[in-house]
Amino acid sequence: MTATSEPKIVKERLPSASARLSLVPTGSVPGLLDGAWWPRSRDLLREIPTLTDALDACWGRITHVTVNPAHWPVIPRKVPVTGHTVHVGWFADELDPNKVILFSYTVGRLDLLVIPPETEPAAAARLMAAATVPEGSRTSSGLMADEAMSHDAAEARGREDEWETEGGAASAKPLRRPEPRSGS
Repeated sequence: MTATSEPKIVKERLPSASARLSLVPTGSVPGLLDGAWWPRSRDLLREIPTLTDALDACWGRITHVTVNPAHWPVIPRKVPVTGHTVHVGWFADELDPNKVILFSYTVGRLDLLVIPPETEPAAAARLMAAATVPEGSRTSSGLMADEAMSHDAAEARGREDEWETEGGAASAKPLRRPEPRSGS
C-alpha cells in the first residue's frame, strides 16, 4: 500500500492578497526544490511581504531573499515586512533565473520555483505540483522547460484537431492523374 501526500498550500490570512505558495510535504526527503511560489507581479517590494507573511508563521522568520535579476526589473536591497526587514541579494550567473532562495535563522534555506505572474492558472497548478514532489530531481528551469514543451505540444494537438473539424484531411480528395485520351 502506498500513501500519497498532497503538497501543503500555504495561504495568507487576507484572501485578497494571499501568497500563492506550495511547499513539499513536511518530513519529506529533500529534493532540489522545496516548493513553488507564484507571485502576482514582478515587484519585489510588493511580493516579498506577502511571501514572508505566509512563511514566517509556519517556517520561521525570513531574513534574506536571493533572486536572479533576469525576471525582476528592480531589486531593492531591503524590504520592510511585518515586524522586521528582509535583505535582498541577487546573483546573475550563479542562480537559476526561475528560482528564489529564502533564508531563515531558525530553519535554514528554502529553494522555490518562481512561476511567472502571467502564467495561466492551469499551468501554474501543474508547475506547483511538479515542484513539490518529494525527492524531486528537476531544476527550476527544467520544470519551466517541461511545461513549455507540454504547452507547445497541446497547442499543436489543438491546431490539428481544429483542422480536422473544419474538414481537414477527411475532406481533402486525393489528386488524380488525368485519364489519357484515346486516339481520335
